[in-house]
Amino acid sequence: MPILNSIISLVNMRRLSQIDHFKSNPEDVQKGQLMDLVKKASGTQHGKKYDFASIKTIKDFQERVPVQKYEQVEPLIDIIKRGEKNILWPGEIKWFAKSSGTTSSKSKFIPVSRESLEDCHFRGGKDVLAIYNNLYPENEIFSGKGLTLGGSQQLNQFNNDSFYGDLSAILIGNLPFWVNFIRTPDQSIALMDKWEEKLVKMTEATLNENVTSLSGVPSWFLVLLKHLIEHTGKQNLLEIWPNLELFIHGGIDFGPYREQYKKLIPSDKMHYLETYNASEGFFAIQNDPQDSSMLLMLDYGIFYEFVPMEEWGKDYPKALTIEDVELNTNYAIVISTNGGLWRYAVGDTVKFTSKHPHKIIITGRTKHFINAFGEELIIDNSNKAIDHACNVTGAVIKEYSAAPMYMSTEEKGKHQWMVEFEKFPDDIHRFATELDKKLQEINSDYEAKRYKDITLEFPKIEVAKKNLFFDWLKKHDKLGGQNKVPRLANNRDLMEELLKLNEKEN
Repeated sequence: MPILNSIISLVNMRRLSQIDHFKSNPEDVQKGQLMDLVKKASGTQHGKKYDFASIKTIKDFQERVPVQKYEQVEPLIDIIKRGEKNILWPGEIKWFAKSSGTTSSKSKFIPVSRESLEDCHFRGGKDVLAIYNNLYPENEIFSGKGLTLGGSQQLNQFNNDSFYGDLSAILIGNLPFWVNFIRTPDQSIALMDKWEEKLVKMTEATLNENVTSLSGVPSWFLVLLKHLIEHTGKQNLLEIWPNLELFIHGGIDFGPYREQYKKLIPSDKMHYLETYNASEGFFAIQNDPQDSSMLLMLDYGIFYEFVPMEEWGKDYPKALTIEDVELNTNYAIVISTNGGLWRYAVGDTVKFTSKHPHKIIITGRTKHFINAFGEELIIDNSNKAIDHACNVTGAVIKEYSAAPMYMSTEEKGKHQWMVEFEKFPDDIHRFATELDKKLQEINSDYEAKRYKDITLEFPKIEVAKKNLFFDWLKKHDKLGGQNKVPRLANNRDLMEELLKLNEKEN
């Protein structure tokens, strides 16, 4: 392995130098990315409409092209799905990433071009391994196989030559043939769409493999790993895969799951790296295991803009470029990509923790928040408060979701939390107290509304039955892949549904 790692280090040296370049020259690199994008797309229908050929500056681009949400670009995507070429991006688009993680029954189909596959998503995957190899040069990750837990792919009925599915399934379906020698299970199992059957097949296929790395969403991987342990009767995962050393995770905050993974994989040699890989693009990689924030990758064919949340919702929101962002400010991400998305609002919110280099944390969603009483509670707040309450009370949670309980003539407003515990807290009231206390500590708006219970009363904790959130996902045909239950909702639709499901066995 030392010889192999030395060869890999030499191969990675040039790429690590390129990463250092954009870390030192973020503004120049980002401007270059935009100019390259508009030049390549100048002959498309969209490029002609906004006269991309005459765009010379970032200001030209921002003044000419409006910020768009999916609903606004959907008519053009529908045309592309029917096989039309040169609409948003040159050539034909054959792959569409089906979005997930929303309570809406309506699906989004994000176009995935060959360029975005090769220069963004695949490059991001290679960079994760390059960064890991640089951090841990004595690693033995390539002595075994990587296990990826992805979604499913289906034939897109709009055009027999185009396909849609979870992003992970699209990536697996397009990997070079040689990658199959270092990954498990084979595609026939990895791309199954029936989750319960897939769980059994994955267990059978990977039990006797030398798995050294995992890659996927923490919540769904927990289901698979626990199934493996139950099936084998082993005490922990290292008894099955003794050489396991890396979990590349993303999709949801890892904090609520960290203790469960430490219990399942009791090893100081186990490493965890977070990635920010959305359907729209591969955005960021954790490059320092001691720092939970992620390095924003600036040379993947993506031009970034950031809309301050006070601007969000306006018809013409002010969008900042990489050179103008400020630390610890909540921004909505807007991207222009080599997949043909132009000033597209992803729907995620981030904060910058560093500008030298540019590093971010994901703080939530533009739609997933609670602001029923002016408290402006975001997912970053709720995750931190849940982590704190668990640490203080010895609890371990599996899933949670929260919603407002509105004011009435008899009662003041409050937040209602549905929490499924893996390990119950020593005192449920203490858990709620610590949750409330931490939220007041990190969110001044929440603290102001909680002052003497004037506007917002003490939170109400609902204990979820076992597998409540799994049952909700199954009911909505969202099992597996990158699907997840929204952590926060600004209305009671999801909470009422969870309460009804919870009553059936309680």
